[in-house]
Amino acid sequence: MIAPGTESDGSASSHADLAMRRLLRIPEGPPSADEASAHRIFSASILLSGLRCLLGYVVLPILSPVLGVAAGAGPEIGLPVGLIALVFDVLGIRRFWLANHRWRWPITALYSVVIVLVTTLVVADVVHLVGK
Repeated sequence: MIAPGTESDGSASSHADLAMRRLLRIPEGPPSADEASAHRIFSASILLSGLRCLLGYVVLPILSPVLGVAAGAGPEIGLPVGLIALVFDVLGIRRFWLANHRWRWPITALYSVVIVLVTTLVVADVVHLVGK
C-alpha cells in the first residue's frame, strides 16, 4: 500500500496533488485504473465536448437557418449534450488521477479549458430556455 503523500514510485506528492486527490475523491493506495481506460474516456469526453462546441458555434447558428431547421431548437439539443459532455469531462479528469497518469496535470488543465467553454454554452442554453 502506498503511504499518503507518496506516488506509486515512492516519491513524495506535492500539496497540490494531495488537494486534487481529495477534491476528486481518489482513494489512497495504488492506482485503481489503467492508462488505457484513461485514454478511452479522454477520447470520448473530448469528442462529446467538441460535438457540443461544434453544435453551438457552427451547426445550429449557421447551418440550421440555411437548411430550414427550426432556429430555436438549439438549446433543446445543446443543453443535454453539454451536460453529458461535462459529466464525461469530470470523469475523464478523475480517471487520469485514478491511473496516476504522468500527464494528469496537463490533462487536467486541458479539461479545465474545455469545461469552461462547454459551461459557457450550457449557461447560454439555460438563459435562452428560461427567457422563452
